[in-house]
Amino acid sequence: MATAPNSDDALLDQFLKNRGHDTDSLEWEASYNKKQCPECSALHQSSASKCSVCGWNPER
Repeated sequence: MATAPNSDDALLDQFLKNRGHDTDSLEWEASYNKKQCPECSALHQSSASKCSVCGWNPER
């Protein structure tokens, strides 16, 4: 018998992974010398902390 995950989040992550979803946390991507939003691919200055196009931030 399998052991239970440590939290509800871990249980949900495992459920999603079993169905082919990516559950890794997203971070800014790099494009040349700019930050690129992983959600909408908008480019931002390296000092950006939130996407000004779609509102994504790394803490979501």
